[in-house]
Amino acid sequence: MHAIRLHAFGPAENLTYEQVDDPAPGPGQVRIAVAAAGVHLLDTALRQGHRGPLPELPALPTVPGREVAGVVEALGEGVAELWLGRRVVAHLGFAPGGYAELAVTDVDRVHELPRNLDFAEAVAMIGTGRTALGIVQFAELGPDSVAVVPAAAGGLGTLLVQYARNAGATVVGLAGGTEKVARVRDNGADLAVDYTDPAWPGKVRAYLGGRVATVVFDGVGGDVAREAVALLGDGGRHLVFGWSGSGLADGRPYLVKGVSQQVLGPAMFARVGGPDPLRALELRALAEAAEERLTPALTRFPLAGAAAAHRALESRRTIGKVVLEP
Repeated sequence: MHAIRLHAFGPAENLTYEQVDDPAPGPGQVRIAVAAAGVHLLDTALRQGHRGPLPELPALPTVPGREVAGVVEALGEGVAELWLGRRVVAHLGFAPGGYAELAVTDVDRVHELPRNLDFAEAVAMIGTGRTALGIVQFAELGPDSVAVVPAAAGGLGTLLVQYARNAGATVVGLAGGTEKVARVRDNGADLAVDYTDPAWPGKVRAYLGGRVATVVFDGVGGDVAREAVALLGDGGRHLVFGWSGSGLADGRPYLVKGVSQQVLGPAMFARVGGPDPLRALELRALAEAAEERLTPALTRFPLAGAAAAHRALESRRTIGKVVLEP
């Protein structure tokens, strides 16, 4: 098969398109003929040698990627034959291997795709979608809510705008540049503004006309977060799930005592509850997409263009979820 391999941590050019041995499914595993593989901002940090929230860096050489969708084409020992030939999606967890024509994973991680969901959409929902649904649990959105979404043209931001709109909230979407602002507006935000314009907070205040923000969904950090948090009224919530504007590898989130709450990890799992909170969120995310309540935005690259996909993501030239297609 062909796969993207990383032999040394460093720039995007270190991602090479190579022919490698086909992976064999072990007991309890399936092998998926990959039709779409997700690219995450965390992948770019790992490529540079920064482990981010993961317990350790992958051993080199490695095939990056943790989100895949495709067709099951081989079964490991103990896996029911009914899985063979099924359209599926899976999050691979800590085990990489997604940037490839074939990927193996435990059958317990696999979800059969709803009939009306394509592979790239499913990849967006299995990781980014589950995160979005975990985050919104903390927001308590309704018709009286005013939600501010920085990075609203990104994969996660796109879904947060849609969810908030569906809940009846007034939605303010922030994005960088004219094209992205237009996409945020088309996605249903009541107000879309360019956060590279220093006057953007004043434009938001003028639009709200005396109303205040009730929640800020913050995956950006830095100056954008500081200005967004200043829009909150008493009792407003600053939900923090990243700080890409400060640098995912070495930066720090912008936090305000009594206002900010970091919502990933144990806090999210506790809110979801049950024996497998991540799988529960995955099921909810796929259902939201299948019912067309949430529709991910996508930027597609060929598998061989993984380095270009990383460069585009790092330079903020992508819209929505970045997906590789073999």
